[in-house]
Amino acid sequence: MTGSVKAMAVLTCAALVAVAAYSVALGSNGWLWFGWVVLGLLTAATAASRGV
Repeated sequence: MTGSVKAMAVLTCAALVAVAAYSVALGSNGWLWFGWVVLGLLTAATAASRGV
């Protein structure tokens, strides 16, 4: 795994934890989940393009 892909994976996991905590504390927000899905797809696309 290259450094940039690893950093994106860590950011994606951290964002998942943050969005889940926000949803538990303040209620679900569809835009936050949509943003997390987009971030996850970008991470997966970056990993695929780098041949990881």
